[in-house]
Amino acid sequence: MKRKKKVINPKLPDPYCRLSAEELDAETAKFDRESIADRSRPLTRGLEARLRKASRKRGRPRIGKGARKVLVTVERDLLKRTDALARRKKISRSQLIAQGLEALLTVPE
Repeated sequence: MKRKKKVINPKLPDPYCRLSAEELDAETAKFDRESIADRSRPLTRGLEARLRKASRKRGRPRIGKGARKVLVTVERDLLKRTDALARRKKISRSQLIAQGLEALLTVPE
């Protein structure tokens, strides 16, 4: 007659709760090692690039030297016309204002 193994801890995840104490010790021995640094190697260029990309801050990509928020007072009718033009051009209000400023700044006086 085959004997059932004594369950060590029924709260363990499924594959581990069915192991005997000796089997569990053998299975978890790999976690008792100090470090895996002796098996590591330097990153390849591709992995370094992926690490740099993952380490960057999330959010909008930087355009030029970055952006800064400014508070500008605009007359209501002018703002309505600005928003309408931005919708027609399918761009944001900020993009429209930035394009207008660029156009004014590039025109010689």
